Amino acid sequence: MSKKVVSAEDAIRLLKDGDHVAIQGSGGGIGEPTKLLRALRQHFLDEGTPRGLTLIHATGLGDRKEIGTDLLAIPGLVRRDIAGHLGMAPQMAKMIANNEIESYNFPQGVLSQMYSTVAARKPGVFTKVGLRTYIDPRLEGGRMNAITAEDLVRVMEIDGEEWLFFPSFHMDVALIRGTTADTNGNISYEEEAALLEGISIAQAARACGGKVIVQVKYLAEAGSLDPKQVRIPGILVDAIVVDPAQAQTSAGFYDPALSGQMRAPLDGIEPLSLDERKIVARRAARELTPGAVINVGVGMPDGIASVAAEEGWFDQINVTVEQGQIGGLPARGVIFGAAYNAVAMVEEDAQFNFYDGGGIDVAFLGMAQADRHGNVNASKVGGMLAGCGGFINISQNAKKVVFCGTFTAKGFRCHVGDGHLKIVNEGGIPKFIDCVDQITFSGDYARSVEQPVLYVTERAVFELRADGITLIEIAPGVDLERDVLAQMEFRPQIAADLRLMDERIFWE
Repeated sequence: MSKKVVSAEDAIRLLKDGDHVAIQGSGGGIGEPTKLLRALRQHFLDEGTPRGLTLIHATGLGDRKEIGTDLLAIPGLVRRDIAGHLGMAPQMAKMIANNEIESYNFPQGVLSQMYSTVAARKPGVFTKVGLRTYIDPRLEGGRMNAITAEDLVRVMEIDGEEWLFFPSFHMDVALIRGTTADTNGNISYEEEAALLEGISIAQAARACGGKVIVQVKYLAEAGSLDPKQVRIPGILVDAIVVDPAQAQTSAGFYDPALSGQMRAPLDGIEPLSLDERKIVARRAARELTPGAVINVGVGMPDGIASVAAEEGWFDQINVTVEQGQIGGLPARGVIFGAAYNAVAMVEEDAQFNFYDGGGIDVAFLGMAQADRHGNVNASKVGGMLAGCGGFINISQNAKKVVFCGTFTAKGFRCHVGDGHLKIVNEGGIPKFIDCVDQITFSGDYARSVEQPVLYVTERAVFELRADGITLIEIAPGVDLERDVLAQMEFRPQIAADLRLMDERIFWE
């Protein structure tokens, strides 16, 4: 047996107090080295070491219940968490909110690209992503609580233009995952639902003089893997941990339609019920054009792909997911980040290069709050720490962005049918407010680059214009003053040609 093949417990002994640990994975257990995280937790509980780790992960890790970084939410184990998303690990988010550990939330694409930057020993990531949002050091600098003080991002001017500069991180250990390893450490990804950044994380750790630990499901004889299928070469791998029970995602053991071994029929997808979610999805889908390359966010926007499949024109659009999938139908719920029947999978940092370069024609994203300036908050509302994920990369660089959400929150109920909408119970929390709690999307920046922006709800549609948010449509059956204007903390501009939303949206 190769000396690289070790137990999870022995692999974790490679970590030392104060190490910077880069972790591959995405929400719902996608690509997550869960066995290694469990072993790290247990080693700390048994021996009190390693202490004071800095975690680095581009996406949220966990399933909102029991895996991911919640496994490491133990006082003393983690000193700092640098994350692209926090919402999949509520226990870790609670520690952050209680100022028990330092926390930075940076755009998923920036962190994804940081790995290849560190791998090449470049000074850092230069980007416009995050300008005029809470990532901008002139606002919050991505710091998520009061004890987080160090500046990890700077504003720089190059040839008269503003850029954000994220200096390169140090990485001592990489915890990554594949499907099969041969005994020399070559790693393939055949059953993985996403490629993510395994190769870049491994190269980054090696460039820093660190160690690379890989969790896999199968072990193969040296030299038996197809070299074209090897995603991480063995020359980068220090330790291999085999987990025969490794699940493809937290939702199930193995679904070949998520990893490209087969195509599942989509005509059996259960149609969305006719409610506020479907109304928003139907209206938002009116912004699509044949051949459009789109991205749909988690939550309410993911209904757009379902509506397209239900109505028979799904094959006319190209859906992409920030974790690297192109084509296919995005998975919903906790395993959002996977896709059924993808036509291609690329590494996550390559997908964000495409996004940052303006590759998305229309982005459909959720919104927790919007204000009179057109700013949107999707990252932090009250005590809820979600983080931005890919939201800022996507919303800032798409040719057009459509924000989707209900008009009010907490207790809202409506009746839909016969071509109109009736408010049954108004939500107790307004979502169109004077000033958002945190700026995840900057209306000011969008206006400066002349980006088209819509805000779609079940009862009203707004457009971002030069003088702020403008109401352009209302649903048939609602009262403008009572059901729209009275439920906002500010009075929007009202278009001279204010019109009704197409009543066909409100029919079965």
